[in-house]
Amino acid sequence: MGYRCVNCKQPVEINYEYRGVRCPYCGHRILVKERPVRIKQVLAK
Repeated sequence: MGYRCVNCKQPVEINYEYRGVRCPYCGHRILVKERPVRIKQVLAK
């Protein structure tokens, strides 16, 4: 699963063996999940 750093916008892969979560490029600790750009359609009643 891919994540992206909020600060430097670089894609980051999470190492689950390491306990902390940190961007390896800038050291920022806030990462967001990359979501597909697909539009979801829902039927309304």
